Amino acid sequence: MHILVVGNVIKDVYLNLDTRTEQFETDQHNIKWLNLSFNASEHRFFNRESSLGGAAISLEVLNKLGLETSIADSSLTYSDGSFNANSYIDTHRYILISDGQVSYFAPSQFKTTNFSAPAKAVDYLFVDRSAELNENAAKQIKAYLEISKNTQLVLYLRNLDNPHLNQLIPDAALVFLEFNRDNSEKMDALKLSIAPEKLINISENQFSYLDISEQVAVERIDMLTHLSTYSIATATILGGFVLGQSVEESLKMARLNLENSKLNASLDLDELKKLSKNTNPNENLELIAANLVLNPKGILAADESGGSIKKKFEQLNIPDTYENRRDYRNLFFSTPDLEKYVNGVILFEETTQQLADNGQNFVDYLTSKHIIPGIKVDQGLAPFNDTEETYTKGLDGLAKRLREYYLAGLRFAKWRAAFEIRLSETGETLTPTPEAISENCRILAEYAKECQSAGLVPIVEPEVVYDGNYSIEKCAEITGKILDELFKKLEDFEVNLRACILKVNMILAGKQLETQSTPEEVGQKTAETLKNHVPTELAGVVFLSGGQTPDQATDNLAAVTKNGPFPWPVTFSFARALQDPALYAWQGNNVNAEPAKQAFSERLKKNQDALKEAE
Repeated sequence: MHILVVGNVIKDVYLNLDTRTEQFETDQHNIKWLNLSFNASEHRFFNRESSLGGAAISLEVLNKLGLETSIADSSLTYSDGSFNANSYIDTHRYILISDGQVSYFAPSQFKTTNFSAPAKAVDYLFVDRSAELNENAAKQIKAYLEISKNTQLVLYLRNLDNPHLNQLIPDAALVFLEFNRDNSEKMDALKLSIAPEKLINISENQFSYLDISEQVAVERIDMLTHLSTYSIATATILGGFVLGQSVEESLKMARLNLENSKLNASLDLDELKKLSKNTNPNENLELIAANLVLNPKGILAADESGGSIKKKFEQLNIPDTYENRRDYRNLFFSTPDLEKYVNGVILFEETTQQLADNGQNFVDYLTSKHIIPGIKVDQGLAPFNDTEETYTKGLDGLAKRLREYYLAGLRFAKWRAAFEIRLSETGETLTPTPEAISENCRILAEYAKECQSAGLVPIVEPEVVYDGNYSIEKCAEITGKILDELFKKLEDFEVNLRACILKVNMILAGKQLETQSTPEEVGQKTAETLKNHVPTELAGVVFLSGGQTPDQATDNLAAVTKNGPFPWPVTFSFARALQDPALYAWQGNNVNAEPAKQAFSERLKKNQDALKEAE
């Protein structure tokens, strides 16, 4: 198999700036920009490294996969781990790096890509991301394809600005389409004109083909920029297809190549196969679960349903509009240094479709900040057996929804079951009944198994509702019974507990009881209940705030952590107890956005300090 790459070879020059004198400016969206107003006497460069980019990357990757590869109208070759030294490169790109911030100096006009028909027929003609085709080059490619009937055309479209490149789309056997928020509507229309089996979608965070996807979240600390990662991914996927690998295996190879490549050193086929063989899906789920409960950070619950957020807004006379709901979520997600306080964020489905200020959807935006995005997947409560008790809806069609959520980049899910404690005049328990406990726990276990099958970490949330008139002892008794039944059902459904998180109420007296529980009582009873009823192999425990005030929830969290150590990580997953101070500061007016973010930051820090008190 011979692959001819059409594109530009680019010389990338990496310059690390001296961090003693560099300057950054922060814009209104809290994005840092490098201020390049400096002179040579005040700055110096160090650690200069060079690498060939553009079509050279495709040449290297495909060569390392064992495929005969050359670049059209270029003498550049790759063998024995290096490029030949005699090639002249006339396109340079300067990449400035300082303290993890990256800026580019690139030509305003790249060199036009030439194409002349190869002397020997090729099996694949790959128009690379770096190609800058003019009308003449596009016509020559078309003419060559008419003559060489067995040559298959593969196109990379990074935007829709080149009409000459766009004219080749009908001739392509495979099209790589890069997400570009500036012309996303045009690209959506283009997708409709391309047969699905010919289209591979590429973004910084994932690549997908039909209903198969690989999520990528690589923290580049080795100067391998996103420009290079696009080229590595596409060349690896193309190589996998040419070699006859399955779609799943080809996408997986591309992810592994990205995660393990270094500047000037992608992986060869043997290395990729070895890594792929040693990758266990369960291990990945367990790793995600472990990262969600890393101390001293928690999980932000921003998953209120439409009805719940409407009630919040009504209390402050805030119109319940799509824009206000977006602005409200955006307050939290764009708070500076959010990633220092939370490992993950639980989203409502509407929120996954909304955009951050920089144009990314919130899922990609959170992922770019190394925050794991998740989603609430239950569909609310319904009467259980025509009684005042409830069960949680949402199992119908769940498997299909979970696959879609995974493709969208979400990596964990949450399902809530609610239990209200009602007592007779003599103090006997009327609800929850054993039947309601059993059915809700069965549903939780079935949901958890579906999640893990779809590649998502399940958070199971059996909540004893705080709004009741019961003692702390009764809360401990009922919570213990629910946990026993839940873990029995999880075992029945063969749920991997090392990839499963429990979200649970703290043990405290009901809100209507005259004598409320002290933090010391809450800490002792909660720790005792968890240690007696939660298996040690569980990934972690996170607490819901469940109607407690922000200060109450934080004080009780601190009291619980003081009663450790625990056999699993213990942290928070609060909604109102984190959000309310910001909501009251915001009042539905974006003029108050900064005070609202400050209030949110202060509450996050207090909860982090509560977790640290046990250290």
